[in-house]
Amino acid sequence: MNAKANQTTGARIRVKQVKSGVGGTQRQRQTLRGLGFRRLYQTVELEDSPSVRGMITAIAHLVRVEE
Repeated sequence: MNAKANQTTGARIRVKQVKSGVGGTQRQRQTLRGLGFRRLYQTVELEDSPSVRGMITAIAHLVRVEE
């Protein structure tokens, strides 16, 4: 199996926005948008990568990871 096939079959992670980004900094709001959130209580499914995990950590008080 080649490396490209491993990238396309990577693990996925479901994240739900549970608090609004309105009172947060512009950087936090941009991180929410970068993860694909458009509204409160929306759930998005993302590739489980170190960069996505870092973005989730940066706004951990606004989101919840669903298993």
